[in-house]
Amino acid sequence: MKAVICTRYGPPEVLQLHEVAQPVPQAREVLIKICATAVTASDGIVRSGQVNRRLWLPMRLMLGFSGPRNPIIGMVLSGEIESTGKDVRRFEKGAAVYAFSLMRFGAYAEYICLPEDSVIAPKPANLTHAEAAAIPYGGLLALYYLKKGSIQSGQNVLIYGASGANGTAAVQLAKHFGAKVTGVCSTKNLELVKLLGVEAAVDYTREDFTNRSERYDFIFDAVGRKKSAKVPFRKALAPNGKFISIDNGRPTSQRTDLVFLTDLVEAGQLKPVIDRVYPLKQIVEAHRYVDQGHKKGNVIITVEHSH
Repeated sequence: MKAVICTRYGPPEVLQLHEVAQPVPQAREVLIKICATAVTASDGIVRSGQVNRRLWLPMRLMLGFSGPRNPIIGMVLSGEIESTGKDVRRFEKGAAVYAFSLMRFGAYAEYICLPEDSVIAPKPANLTHAEAAAIPYGGLLALYYLKKGSIQSGQNVLIYGASGANGTAAVQLAKHFGAKVTGVCSTKNLELVKLLGVEAAVDYTREDFTNRSERYDFIFDAVGRKKSAKVPFRKALAPNGKFISIDNGRPTSQRTDLVFLTDLVEAGQLKPVIDRVYPLKQIVEAHRYVDQGHKKGNVIITVEHSH
């Protein structure tokens, strides 16, 4: 099978398309024929190996010192069950599924094996595979942090970085939970954020939201402190308000969380936001684009199968 290999940390050019052995599912694993994946901000960090000094050693211990221990990176996928291990009960051959492989990686390839009890769910029936691949990363991360912040109906919520993969999902989920949402983004993304249903969209290049009279019960920094370190978020919090950055802690996701997102997608309450779509052979260009830090929603990779 074709797969993108990352044998050392570095710029996008370290990613190379190779022919490798197709994996074989163990007794409780499924083999998924991947139709689409996504290039996430996390993929860029894994590929480059660039983290702040405090996280350098933990990251290398977890991923590998000279390069990723699993050279096939990528965490998000949508595809079809190609075959199942002898003890698999949850899925059948031919089923359309999507998944978040997390630290197992392996999504930049034509096929992947995953345990049947990992974060895999039936693909939303109203989405293509490319559209479905835009849901798990931002959707699951946003869901984790909104739950961690104990989001409540009627709260005044601000999403900082409302136009990225995490932000576009967070806005829609916050609306689902009944919050009144303000989205902060750049000028070119104001219309997108408004279309997602926010009560107010703030252009951070023209206005400092912390100077507004509005105070927020919950603020979610969807871009991370590397980019937002100088933003005085707590100044805009209401008494007893909560602030959470996407850098806070290590998020966890369950299969039930992905099923929850599927239900929202099929009900029309969560829509995929896609900036660009590239074929697998253009993975380097896709990473270059994501590295610029200005993508709207998700960057998707389609996987063509030669046989």
